[in-house]
Amino acid sequence: MLKERNGMNQEQVLLEKLKEIAEILKKEYTHKEEIGVLSGISGIALFQFYYAKLMNEESHAEIGVELLGLVFQKINEGYTLPTFCSGIAGAAWAIELLQEEEFIDIDCDEVLSGLDTYLIQFIKNTESDQNFYDFLHGILGVGFYFVKRYQNTKSKTLKEKYKGLLLEIVALLQKTSQIEDNRAKWESYLIRDEDVKGYNLSFAHGITSIINFLSRLAAYDDFNKEVVTLLQQSVKYIFSLKNKEGTDSSSFPSWITCDNKKSESSRLAWCYGDLGIGITLWRVGKVLDNTKYKNEAVAILKHAAKRRDLTETSINDAGLCHGAFGVMHMYNYMYIETRDPIFEETAGFWMNVGLDMAVHKKGHAGYMQWVGGEHPGWRTEISVLEGIAGIGLSILSYLAPFDTKWDECLLIG
Repeated sequence: MLKERNGMNQEQVLLEKLKEIAEILKKEYTHKEEIGVLSGISGIALFQFYYAKLMNEESHAEIGVELLGLVFQKINEGYTLPTFCSGIAGAAWAIELLQEEEFIDIDCDEVLSGLDTYLIQFIKNTESDQNFYDFLHGILGVGFYFVKRYQNTKSKTLKEKYKGLLLEIVALLQKTSQIEDNRAKWESYLIRDEDVKGYNLSFAHGITSIINFLSRLAAYDDFNKEVVTLLQQSVKYIFSLKNKEGTDSSSFPSWITCDNKKSESSRLAWCYGDLGIGITLWRVGKVLDNTKYKNEAVAILKHAAKRRDLTETSINDAGLCHGAFGVMHMYNYMYIETRDPIFEETAGFWMNVGLDMAVHKKGHAGYMQWVGGEHPGWRTEISVLEGIAGIGLSILSYLAPFDTKWDECLLIG
């Protein structure tokens, strides 16, 4: 259960926080340079359209339309970053989703297919990079956009084109996989500057996102035969890295080096750790009708639900990427999927933690993002991935009496 605050019940508290976020986003979006769905203005447009639907306030949909106009303006003026997180693929994906959700009415085949050549060229240019498959910044994110185009296009010619392109990405994944003992893994830089290579399990940059991507293709007859073996082999590899039973920390490491050194444990977050693995195994189990995978997913997520110490979980802020609302949203998603009360209670716990983090006087709606690294500190952020647009969308999904699809951009929905 959520705590009462200032005499308000839980729904009033959340609606008030959403209102605060909506007002700030209305003013602050002009400071954003990126257009991608996760770190840019197209993601803020998603918030505005969903908020307009929740509150029945057309003015916020009008702001969403303004934001999309700004996306097209930036592309026409020479914006070239192609990635899903920050660039053209992510912005185009957001437009596809808004059309799918009937928030806008445009001919995506006409408006978006002109971007295909540029994005396909990015895929070709990135194939040789050791970390080519990165979801946020590499081929998988752009491929994920083309999955959406494949699903939604009304043109048989374009559908065949996207089918061929996606099969090429699958072939690249097959070619670059290392298969031992019927287990598939992909080597990449763990620390590029220090030439440290290994196997990254993460949702944001690693093998879990490959599995999630393949599972989305496996749902279609056009791809099932091509991907199902590789999908099962990669799941088998993930299972082989599970920590011994009885640990109080994570079920899986974040990474393992080429000489078999594992990270001690992994954080509790969207980007790295058990939650992305659990949700992905749940998805694979549903697509392949595999009860073992689904049961394992639930067990992993129930184990992770016990981890509530902010230091042990490395939760410093409230954002979706590696903060409290990201954990809340993933557990809320699994509660909706399973109706398991443990997931409901865990989502409520992390919602309270997230609301308690709104303490920054210089923040947006009380929130700031914690930035680690060489120059650690707090900064304001409005994006979906690390800022208040994502916090707002997760609160919105918690409250909404209708289904929300925005979290597909995080490989969740």
